[in-house]
Amino acid sequence: MTNVGEARRDLGARLRALRVAARLRGYQLAEQAGWHPAKVSRIEHGTQSMTEDDLAAWCRFTGADAELPDLLATVRNISAAWMEWRRIVGHGYASHQRRIGEMEDHAELLRGFDPQVFHGLLQTAVYARALLAAGMEFLGTERDLDAAVAARMERQRVLREGRHRFCLLVGEQALRTTVGSDEVMAEQLRHVLDLMTLPRLVFGIVPGESPYFRRLTDFVLYGPRKVLVETITAESAITQPREIALYEKVFARLAEQAVYGDATRELITAELERRAG
Repeated sequence: MTNVGEARRDLGARLRALRVAARLRGYQLAEQAGWHPAKVSRIEHGTQSMTEDDLAAWCRFTGADAELPDLLATVRNISAAWMEWRRIVGHGYASHQRRIGEMEDHAELLRGFDPQVFHGLLQTAVYARALLAAGMEFLGTERDLDAAVAARMERQRVLREGRHRFCLLVGEQALRTTVGSDEVMAEQLRHVLDLMTLPRLVFGIVPGESPYFRRLTDFVLYGPRKVLVETITAESAITQPREIALYEKVFARLAEQAVYGDATRELITAELERRAG
């Protein structure tokens, strides 16, 4: 899902299916719940948000109490997890980096994939600066760049502290996407080679010729209960079990396609030689 409207429509379709299965007309459900007759239609078409009390009533009157926990997770995701980038950066990029760092501190197992760039935990300071600066320029929200880079670098202590484990994958394109300059990229690639020696980090590259199975964006799994997904316009914290299961499935497929160890070093070394030549 890419925006709040789409998420609401998806939820509305699920709720309509429950109502139809209960053989209730919209006005009948509204009457039992004490709502305006148009409320049911607006919810089902995704044009009106609903409270957790509304959802509990819907499940009760349609005999779908067993569906309530999963649907509650959806409603909470819609109401709280979708955040426009401008609202995020309204508090500063550094503040956002610190919030991500707190999530990383609490996740014993962190798995991530990015098709185009390296994960923040793997970035050099100059690579991070170039990446953040490009994003700020694109959104027209240039501010606190120095503090944001410092906060991103501070996050990386989790690679060597505590009991954290990491499996970070990138698409082969991440080696070839020029962030900053060839010099910045060369330093970044050498840095990844060094990080691959860390015992708690598994790093893999998904080859560019890997078979297609799903359109992909970058995402990070924080343990078994939360996924953070970044789109062009928003950042979404996924907490709904059925959606998390799909991200788990996608990550497992990517992990099967990825190459590791010596094969990964060969790809990075070849890219370093290409940029030097």
